[in-house]
Parts: sequence; structure tokens; C-alpha cells
Amino acid sequence: MNTPAKIIVIGAGICGLSAAIWLRRDGHEVTLIDREGPGAGASYGNAGLLAQWAIAPINSPGIIRQGIKSLADPNAPLFLQYSYLPRLLPWLLRYVAQGTDTRTQRMAAGLHNLLHDSVEQHRALTQGTAAARFVTDSDLSYAYADRAAYARDSYAWAIKRNAGYVPELIEGAAVQEAEPMLGANIGCLAVLRNQGHIANPGAYMKALAEVFQAEGGRFLVATAKDITLRDGRVTAVETDQGTLPCDHAVVTAGIWSKPILRKLGIKLPLEAERGYHLHLKSPSHVPNNPIMVAGKCAFNPMEHGLRCTSAVELAHVDAPRSPKPFALIRRYLSELFPDLQYELAEEWMGHRPSTPDSLPLIGQRGATGLHLGFGHQHVGLTGGPKTGRWIADMIAGRKPNGDMSYYDPARFD
Repeated sequence: MNTPAKIIVIGAGICGLSAAIWLRRDGHEVTLIDREGPGAGASYGNAGLLAQWAIAPINSPGIIRQGIKSLADPNAPLFLQYSYLPRLLPWLLRYVAQGTDTRTQRMAAGLHNLLHDSVEQHRALTQGTAAARFVTDSDLSYAYADRAAYARDSYAWAIKRNAGYVPELIEGAAVQEAEPMLGANIGCLAVLRNQGHIANPGAYMKALAEVFQAEGGRFLVATAKDITLRDGRVTAVETDQGTLPCDHAVVTAGIWSKPILRKLGIKLPLEAERGYHLHLKSPSHVPNNPIMVAGKCAFNPMEHGLRCTSAVELAHVDAPRSPKPFALIRRYLSELFPDLQYELAEEWMGHRPSTPDSLPLIGQRGATGLHLGFGHQHVGLTGGPKTGRWIADMIAGRKPNGDMSYYDPARFD
């Protein structure tokens, strides 16, 4: 290992927590800062799925046709703040331009490289700690109306199969035997065995922060204002709590990474795909395993209720949350689980930081000591531990166990 360094990690979501833990285990002096508590953003509100199988990007062939169709369909989980469209358009054009087969296959390869061992990465991160109990084994079911609906997803399933994700099909009455709470409108399940999920994302993030501090790390509630470079190297992070000198700065602040880096002259095509969830308290029953309803929503049984996530909303990060995605999730719930009762539905909205090529930015910008780890779109929880481990490897001079060219932090320059 290289000489222990003084490192500031900006952003305490799953990527920042993972980087901070692995860096601390390498013997570095690590300070993790966040303007709120650990995991207060998307790492708290995600579906909780360890989506190793989520390697077929949304911007695949047919994305323009499907996007127009979804915007016109009140039952589709896609929403657009039209007043934001002029500012969004440059990113959106680059996003849909990726929707060729060649580019889709490359994006899928990059996602598989990052995600394929996600459950093992979470277990390595938490082994021997109190956080380990949140990493849960489970199967994953894609739910369809019938076999024909499943067949319409053939392009995405071909990508998954090529990566080793071959589903077991369950049809007819056997669907309700496998998942008794599903209504009669679901007639086909495509089941991926031996997957995993997180039993309580918010509590998991807090537990990881406790692991980091117990292992000698420092957590500070602070807002990063700027990063100071001298002679081309990072020397400090400026915060609302004062100046923090450092040898390396790691930026893992999700969508909020964009304004921090803009001050350094780094302009990134990063937009927020705003996501919504309802978290049901005291549900009358829950699925035996997590369920994805293809193209619509995800349902994950957790230790503190049922997490119901859906919707992509393209809007300004500061725009107020919309009531329409919550209403849509409630419609899905009544259609899919007609007998479900619950005590309370908590509403949440957060930001998924998304790049035009559906791949995150991971690595050092030149030889500056500035390291990036964000832009994971829908798979931040899944890829966070490996992202953090890769960053620690690179700072230590170790070769990461994957092809890092997919995530080149300068590729949009």
C-alpha cells in the first residue's frame, strides 16, 4: 500500500460510505462529509434491490418510440416537467443517441462488469459487522400479464441471458401459488433465483456509518463549497464548517456532485431521474420475494414494511414533487394486490444521478488527487460497494478487478 494519506470523501450515500470504509481499512485518515445524515438521499429511498441483473439499459433500441408512447399514457411511469425541457434537451438528445444495438451492448457490458457480484461485494463490505444483517438472500420475480407480455421484453432478456441470468418461468395458477398476494391479472413470472436485497436501506446506511466511525473514520455534517487545487493537485475541501486540508478528495455526492465540479471548470452531462416511492407500514401481507412489474414498478418486502417504487420524472432538481407518481403507485397497488391492506403509506421523492450512456463516472481526473464515484442512475445501491472498493484500490495503486474504461471520468470532455 502507498503511504497513508489524508482523504476527504464528499457525500455519504452508499458510494461514499463504501469508499470511506475501504479507504479507512487501507489505513488512510478519512473524513466523510455530507450536508445531511448518512444515506439521506437516494440511498435511503431506493427499492432496496441488489439488482445484479439490471444490465439492460433503458436507452436501448426503440427508446424514442417508447418514450413518446409512455408520455402519452397516463398509466406509464414516465413524467416530464415540460418547462424544464429546453435545459434538459442537450442531455436528452445524447441519451437517446445511445439507443443503438452496438451502444446498448457496450452499456450492458459496463453494467455487468460493475454489478455481477453485487451481493458478494455487500457481504465483503459488512463481514463481521452489525451492518451484515441487512444483506438478505432472495429470489427476484418479473411479473407479467401473460407469456406474450414476457416475450415483448425479449431484447432485454437476451442481454440478461447472455450474462448468465436465465429465468425460470411460472405460469397460470402456479403464479398465485408462488406469490399468493398477486391478483389474477398476473399470469406469468420470470424468476431469477439466488439474488438479494437490503432489508432496510435507511438503517443500513446508518449502520455503515457506524462501522466507518468504529473503524477510526470521522463523519462530519458539512456542505462542500469548493475544492482547492494547487499546482494541479487537490490540497483542501472548502466547507461551511471551514477548510479541510487533504491529499485526495473523493466526490460521491450523486446529483449534487455536478455543482461542486462545475466550480473546478468540469462540466458534466448529469441529470436527475427523479424517483418516487410509497413505503407501506404494517401491510396485511407482503410478497415472498421482491417483485418487478416489467416497465412499471418494484415491490420489496422489508423488515419495516413494503417498499413500493416507481416512476421516472425528468424535472429540475429543485422542482416540487409531483402528486401524479404517487397516485400511479397507488393504482398499481390496487391492481396487483387487490386484497392488500396497510396502516400508512409514507411518500418519498429522490434524485437518481444519470449520465447519457447509463454508466457512472468512477476514477481519478488526471493525476490531480480528485476522484469521482457517482452517476449510477438506477443501480447506485447495487454498485456502490464495488465503486468504493475500486476507488480505494486506485488510490492505493492496486489494479481494480474490472475494466475501468467504461467509467472514465473524463469521457464526456
